[in-house]
Amino acid sequence: MYNPRDIIDLIAYNVRKTRNPFGIPNFLCNRWWKNSDIPEKGKALLFTGLMYQFVPYIDQSTHYLEKFEDTPWADFVRYGKYVPNYLAGMGLDLLTPGKEKKRFNTILQNIAKILTKSKVDFYYQPELDSYSGILLYDLGDQKGFVRHAEFVAAKLKRAGVKSLITVDPHTAYALKVLYPKYTGHRFDVKTYFELVNLTSKNGGGRVTLHDPCFYGRYLELSDIPQKILGDLDIECVNVRNSGLFTNCCGGPAESISPKLSKEVLHRRVEELQSTGAPIVAMCPICLGNLEKSGAQVEDLSSLIARCAA
Repeated sequence: MYNPRDIIDLIAYNVRKTRNPFGIPNFLCNRWWKNSDIPEKGKALLFTGLMYQFVPYIDQSTHYLEKFEDTPWADFVRYGKYVPNYLAGMGLDLLTPGKEKKRFNTILQNIAKILTKSKVDFYYQPELDSYSGILLYDLGDQKGFVRHAEFVAAKLKRAGVKSLITVDPHTAYALKVLYPKYTGHRFDVKTYFELVNLTSKNGGGRVTLHDPCFYGRYLELSDIPQKILGDLDIECVNVRNSGLFTNCCGGPAESISPKLSKEVLHRRVEELQSTGAPIVAMCPICLGNLEKSGAQVEDLSSLIARCAA
């Protein structure tokens, strides 16, 4: 295991300097919207929180963290903050496979298509889309989280944003629960799947939903994806630990200990595979981590988009 303080300090430093935990310029990691016809004005802002965009970079970073965990080289993580942020970020961007970036960009494009088909009045402005800071909160850096959250919330307020549509559980929880609590700023926050209004007989088949911790335990939204898939003629096969009692996939522990993350992952995958049905994830961190097990996993938005086509 890495020294948690070294990891927290590095992430916090990057967020302070670049508003990004990896130090990657937004113009490099947030490109999914280019060449699209998404409206620039509307009722609710589509706010990705950059989490799907980060997954390819997380996977690449974890590859190196796993290689050096519990070796003398692990101590050198603490010196990462002395490397110029954007230089390190651009280096990571160059090392990250373009194919993976494109794959996760496609997921966001699918979400935009789903909202359009559901006749949701939404818009997107990339300059307003920011990382929520949730990892700082998860790792215990409350002061760093509040400082960043105040920056993000103030930017949204200045732009007159009142309603937000989120695409991942981490960002949804941050904006819906933590921002009002720690910054006093409140927004009308909905997840994209709460707004889905589609029916189809093109589905068929059975799947098992992996409930992310934030959706299952804290926001209690697990029943909504099940209803959506039912409307698309897809049967959801229940797994023992789900909803309020869902089990973590281990993804959030990757930055501190890839080995621990793997142990948690293998236990969760065994549970999910016991149903005999393909696994559906609705969180970018869960999706990226579950895929490392070799299991058959698909993002909820990809399944909805395919069945509603």
